[in-house]
Amino acid sequence: MTQYLDFEKPLAEIEGKAEELRALARANEEMDTTAEAKALDAKAATLLDDLYASLTPWRKCQVARHPERPHCKNYIEALFTEYTPLAGDRNFADDLAVMGGLARFNDTPVVVIGHEKGNDTKSRIERNFGMARPEGYRKAVRLMELAGKFNLPVITLVDTPGAYPGKGAEERGQSEAIARSTEKCLQIGVPLISVIIGEGGSGGAVAFATANRVAMLEHAVYSVITPEGCASILWKDSEKMREAAEAMRLTADDLIKLGVTDRIIKEPKGGAHRDGPAAIAAVGEAIAAMLKELEGKDGKALVADRRRKYLDIGGKGLAA
Repeated sequence: MTQYLDFEKPLAEIEGKAEELRALARANEEMDTTAEAKALDAKAATLLDDLYASLTPWRKCQVARHPERPHCKNYIEALFTEYTPLAGDRNFADDLAVMGGLARFNDTPVVVIGHEKGNDTKSRIERNFGMARPEGYRKAVRLMELAGKFNLPVITLVDTPGAYPGKGAEERGQSEAIARSTEKCLQIGVPLISVIIGEGGSGGAVAFATANRVAMLEHAVYSVITPEGCASILWKDSEKMREAAEAMRLTADDLIKLGVTDRIIKEPKGGAHRDGPAAIAAVGEAIAAMLKELEGKDGKALVADRRRKYLDIGGKGLAA
């Protein structure tokens, strides 16, 4: 059953009434509600188009966080074959908020790394809601080093509110681990492609997304802090998250203008959570296209391309 966001309540009412009519028809064979249900379906489709035609930045945040949105695990299962997960940072522990390993993408050997939020209460707790600890970033560094050693492209799938800010994580060197992961992204002489599939939060996202090519799903968000956190700092009031989201320029449309991202991947009507397989297929097509763009470049050229990309970020958008 679809979980509706706050701004989708009118849509929930219409779709609910249509389903009620169908349920009545199923319970009473003599009752024909087909025409009425179809009329409501058409009204719901129009409303859905209207709602998603001009989402505010805050509403985009809500869509990016939708619990039914496809997560990293779903993308790996659908797009990659022969996936062999690798666990642990060879130092402290394995962090289940980060998953990654060797796989094949369109029969090409690759390394895939991503944040995994989980899809129910148990898995969300196990995965720490996608908030990685230092060992998660150190695991990612280990995987990127492996990719560099065997000349394998790296594909990262970003979906995190941010790195975990807990006491234990800070004691084990959270900021240093994020910095090392970001540094490793800049150093490896293989194609590095990143897709923001949901939330791209703070340094926890940058540590995976300092890539040659960065794509964002249409309703994903990518920012230095959550709107609630920004509002708490600027206005001492987390309820001003709507104003913060407007000011932060965190949507795909904003970030492609600034040069932070390179490609927007269109989502199915009503968001990725309404048609997961279609969203996953669109991401697969984008990854294939971005890999092709980097085909034939040697390690030095790839590193130089990445360096230039990040030195140039913001210039175009700020000038405008």
